[in-house]
Amino acid sequence: MRVFLAGGTGVLGRRLVPQLVARGHQVTATTTSAAKLRGLAQQGADGVVMDGLDAVSVGEAVAKARPEVIVHQMTAISMAHAGKPDIKHPDRWFATTNRLRTEGTDHLLAAAEATGVSHFVAQGYASWNGIREGGWVKTEQDPLDLLEGTAAHVGLKALSRVEDVVLEAGGVVLRYGAFYGPGAIDDQVELVRKRQYPLVGRATGYSSWVHLDDAASATVLAVEQKARGVFNIVDDEPAPASEWLPHLAACAGAKRPIRIPVWLARLLAGDQAVVMMTEGRGFSNAKAKRELGWQLRHPSWRQGFKEELK
Repeated sequence: MRVFLAGGTGVLGRRLVPQLVARGHQVTATTTSAAKLRGLAQQGADGVVMDGLDAVSVGEAVAKARPEVIVHQMTAISMAHAGKPDIKHPDRWFATTNRLRTEGTDHLLAAAEATGVSHFVAQGYASWNGIREGGWVKTEQDPLDLLEGTAAHVGLKALSRVEDVVLEAGGVVLRYGAFYGPGAIDDQVELVRKRQYPLVGRATGYSSWVHLDDAASATVLAVEQKARGVFNIVDDEPAPASEWLPHLAACAGAKRPIRIPVWLARLLAGDQAVVMMTEGRGFSNAKAKRELGWQLRHPSWRQGFKEELK
């Protein structure tokens, strides 16, 4: 298939391009930097510089590529694009990413319609943001928590909108868990080693993780099967922060994280961090396994963290 990958040089794009090429697909991958075109060529993709926030740039790039499927992986979360991570102010930290998930999605969908692209795959999110009621593990049928009234709401609302417009267009949204793998959690590991990533309260909030290579393989399946709807792309073991964070520290050769009270965490890190650490809900991958035939190389973050940080 001719695949147009918007966001080909992000942490997931770098793992996705080789998998698509290995499966025999013709890949056009976008980047915002001409300096990265050579790397895309070395991976076997046709690279193109594109501004995801410019409708003309997007339209021209898609028209030239003549794809059969568009895969939307555009974000701007890296230090180069967003600066130092700011979990207390996610509305600021994710400002450009939120635009890419709203305006950028609209531009790609418009280009898809204009060029007759038959399928659309978009990035969603499913780590700790399940609705905070009932059990600790949620399926695709459960609503997401949009944290209304907090600084995180604008970003979570943008993700919700992605789902609405992509599903209306007959596409698929892959709700990825928290990424780990090459280049994905370097900033978190640094904080853990400095003992600046504390446990909050009882740390009972659940999160779901997924290795970048597993996220990429699920994406390839969604492309090839022209999947539709929503899928949670997470590993087999959603777990509370009280388990995964000390394990991450141990794998990184760091001391056990300190523990701080909820009130202090809210003051220092904001509402999103408190919810994630104390009330977050993880996600089930049963649907992706059942309907896509997805098989994980890294079924649990427990072994995955060890392998990545050894």
